[in-house]
Amino acid sequence: MASISLALADDHPLMLAGLVELFRPEQDFTVVATGRSADEALEIGLRSNPDVFIVDVMMPGNIFDTVGKLVERGGRTKFLAFSAMSRSDLAIRMLDSGASGYVLKGSSPQELLEAVRAVHRGEIFITRDLACKLVEEQRIASLRIATGAPVKLSVREAQIIAMLTRGFTNRQIALELNLGEKTVKNYMTILMQKLNARNRLEVLIAAQKLDHDREHGLRH
Repeated sequence: MASISLALADDHPLMLAGLVELFRPEQDFTVVATGRSADEALEIGLRSNPDVFIVDVMMPGNIFDTVGKLVERGGRTKFLAFSAMSRSDLAIRMLDSGASGYVLKGSSPQELLEAVRAVHRGEIFITRDLACKLVEEQRIASLRIATGAPVKLSVREAQIIAMLTRGFTNRQIALELNLGEKTVKNYMTILMQKLNARNRLEVLIAAQKLDHDREHGLRH
């Protein structure tokens, strides 16, 4: 089985060296490049096109723009944010930029390895504590009481949500469903309105909550 090519970007030399050492003994990973800024990350992404790119959120430069630009190119690279910052707004902004995951630097080495493998499979991975924090925010909790009528999704809307959970970008969804990218964006707007969400991450969380509530209702 071919190894997962991995690029790493962090402006702290010790952290960067530690990441390299973490992945070195893992037979299913090959570190192909390292960088210390958003600009270097852009160059690495364009040059190396790694399978997974772990990026620090607070590096010099604008990593959000860098991730967005590389994602819009339509390459294979999946981005995983690795940060000491547990702020939900940063996680949401990073995921909106196109990243597939957000892992806190206080996580265990095993969680980081699990996260990289998950985003490589096309999944979205968020550190459990941060995911719980996002779910508990009032704007998400208010979904249950936002309307007296149950939220109903069309078949197409359900398909789009399923692809979002697999880390698909709008462009990839459009290609998969044979739709225009503008049409997919229109569906996203409708989903955000239906689910009382402000962005892709909140759409995912709200949809998962709907599934949980429906399953719970069926059992009771």
